[in-house]
Amino acid sequence: MARLRPATPQGIDLVRRLTNASAKRIYGRTLEPTEIIAHSRPLLLGYAAITLASQRYANSVELRLKQLAELRVAQLVGCEWCLDFGSKLARDSGIPDEQLRELSRWRESERFDELERLVLEYADAMTRIPVEVADELFARLRACFDERQIVELTMAIALQNLYARSNWALGIEGEGFSDSSYCVRPAQSVPTPIAEASAAR
Repeated sequence: MARLRPATPQGIDLVRRLTNASAKRIYGRTLEPTEIIAHSRPLLLGYAAITLASQRYANSVELRLKQLAELRVAQLVGCEWCLDFGSKLARDSGIPDEQLRELSRWRESERFDELERLVLEYADAMTRIPVEVADELFARLRACFDERQIVELTMAIALQNLYARSNWALGIEGEGFSDSSYCVRPAQSVPTPIAEASAAR
């Protein structure tokens, strides 16, 4: 159960009402994260604007690639809501359940092509604590994506970190978007250089 109650529209309250109406039109229901963020209407406006820009208008990178990266971030952070909702979005965009099941072991799995592996490596690097994106990794990104695409992919991963970490802190749980179908499970922990060095000993 979330640690805060959803904010309900008060009076005319166009910002909250339009946000809820938009979610119902697209997903068939309101979304708990936006209902809770709605306690701050200025932040709700900003949240809605950047989400809309990222999902609707920033489309130079294949949607499937961005959703794999976003779902990997949710898996590493351990956001139950993001995993539930993200698994549904991933399937809707054509990502097969077999890939979703292998996401936690994408480095060893044969179900991901080289471009998918590169995107997932970037998502892992950006979600590290602290962030650690090597020059060599960025050079490989530049060989596959142009500047606009790199910015779009970077922002998609960064925004998913924002969503996942704020949802986790606020105690927002899954809402059943993946009921009766496969839902990606969280990873053990966010990778860190210290943890990896200890595990290698």
